[in-house]
Amino acid sequence: MQTTLVVIAGPLKDARFALESDELTIGRDLASSVCLTSALVSRQHCSLRKHAESISIRDLGSRNGTFVNGVPVKERILHHGDVIAVGDSYFRFLVDGREGAQADAVEFEETEICGSTVLLRKEDADLLRPGPSSAAAGTDRLMRDLRVLVTIASQIGSVESSESLRQELIGMILEVVPAERGVLLLCGDELDTFNSVVTSDKPSGSRQTVRVSRTVVSRVLRDSAALLVNDPLTDEALQRANSLLDEHVTSILCAPLIWSTTTLGAIYLDSRNPGVCFDKGHLELVVGISGIAAMALAHLKRLEWFREEALRVQAIADAGREIVGESSAIRQALTLIAKVAATDTTVLLCGESGTGKELAARAVHRTSPRRDAPFVAINCAAIPDSLLESELFGYEKGAFTGAMVQRKGQIEYANGGTLFLDEIGELAPTLQAKLLRVLQEREFTRLGGNRPVKVDLRLVAATNRDLTAAVKAGTFRQDLYYRLNVVSVVIPALRERREDIPLLSSYFASKLGAKCKRRIMGISPSAQKCLKRYDWPGNVRELENAIERAVVLGSSELILPEDLPESIIETQPSSREPAESGFHSAVVELKKRLIINAVKDASGNYTEAARTLGVNPTYLHRLIRNLNLKASLPP
Repeated sequence: MQTTLVVIAGPLKDARFALESDELTIGRDLASSVCLTSALVSRQHCSLRKHAESISIRDLGSRNGTFVNGVPVKERILHHGDVIAVGDSYFRFLVDGREGAQADAVEFEETEICGSTVLLRKEDADLLRPGPSSAAAGTDRLMRDLRVLVTIASQIGSVESSESLRQELIGMILEVVPAERGVLLLCGDELDTFNSVVTSDKPSGSRQTVRVSRTVVSRVLRDSAALLVNDPLTDEALQRANSLLDEHVTSILCAPLIWSTTTLGAIYLDSRNPGVCFDKGHLELVVGISGIAAMALAHLKRLEWFREEALRVQAIADAGREIVGESSAIRQALTLIAKVAATDTTVLLCGESGTGKELAARAVHRTSPRRDAPFVAINCAAIPDSLLESELFGYEKGAFTGAMVQRKGQIEYANGGTLFLDEIGELAPTLQAKLLRVLQEREFTRLGGNRPVKVDLRLVAATNRDLTAAVKAGTFRQDLYYRLNVVSVVIPALRERREDIPLLSSYFASKLGAKCKRRIMGISPSAQKCLKRYDWPGNVRELENAIERAVVLGSSELILPEDLPESIIETQPSSREPAESGFHSAVVELKKRLIINAVKDASGNYTEAARTLGVNPTYLHRLIRNLNLKASLPP
């Protein structure tokens, strides 16, 4: 399996590294296979390793983590097209040389060919010259060749990838030109090098190794003119061309692929049949085909570059919109998301606020067949009921005062894609009934309208409420609940996957450090302990906010405990953890004594104790809870 790393962003942009041995290492160390001098890269950052049928990437304990498609990983199998981020460098992983040359498809023969030759430039071809042809006797053949060009142009126009076009083009040519073998050569950085070769052998109907005269190809590319050579072996100079002699080549035709002022490559045809000789008509036809093909290849190459660039930008942008974690709880949720994404089933995402339900909804959309269609997200709790109906369903002109024009709703904008309704439990009863109709009939009516509008969309809903209890209380429709709850995915709270906290905190530190233009080398072990023992009522959102605060207020390259919010520092270790020592433990002990003494002096009056301490009573209650002081205080 041939694999390549292409640098798509960073100091080594456009460099390529082939995985030739069993392991390829990336790091700041000069002995690394790929040496990156950035301070964001560890000496031994990560490695790619070959297995029997796969390639895996493993983080080597780096400070800032290794990311695949925006997600920090410890170890995982790579797939074709994956984007790997190491520090400020981004790599694309390519498999089986899908962008490379086929080295054994062609052999070049250095020869001088001086037999019966015809040199033809595009502007001299009768077939492509505007106005009536000067060769009246060849009118029938001219019309036939024009029909061939029109047919090939229409077929080429329906091909959507340059790889498919390269494969089909040679077959099209061999159907209209009496050649036995054909080769399509696409130039590399230099005219005499080729990064793509496609061959076809007409008798065998398969791709075979073809001997090509480099002299013919070089002259065609140098002069930007097509060349026809008949009886090449009659020339004494060709007695040295063992390949042509052994294969009894009798006729050669080669035409350049030129678009605008750029030479893209060449089409090379030959025949070993003594009864077949290419003529000027064949040469003109191939010149016409090469012009059409060059235009199509150039446009497809540009289109694929735009697609690749869009994927690269999207992969970098998605680095902040992925579900990060390797715990069993989050893996279980991600596995369920991957299974349900391939269908159009309605999904209900459940979980506390801040767990990442919108990220999960985006993951469902991004891995579904609707990935190229719109993803429309609406928070039902953020929009007043009086406005939410028009926001969802739109309205007709004159539906109410101020409705001067027709306006589409978000449901209509999501047509063909995915509609994500966050906080679905806050939806008013009247809107619940309308949404139920959308799910059942796939149609709705705009406000003030009388004509139903058909829609094709997938609904993903999310809630942090217990909808079963809401159904029992009569605040949520039972029939809508059943329509929503086809597949339910629970996004676990952060306290239920504490093993993901170091990975998440390092991820946020790296992302926010780059955003704030601060060099962050990682999180200190003592700060990691504080993060892991905290219960995180605000979940991942609260963790991100805490790390952002630490990045903004911190003064060192490491995030230290004093950079974190007090509520996190004040959380007491469990009985299984060793007691903290040093400055922070002394500060905590002093806080405990001050609070206990103040409450005792106030005879258990917490409001009076808060006034004595000069803090808000609510903050005092939080300190007592975080420091586990309830049992030590008077009732």
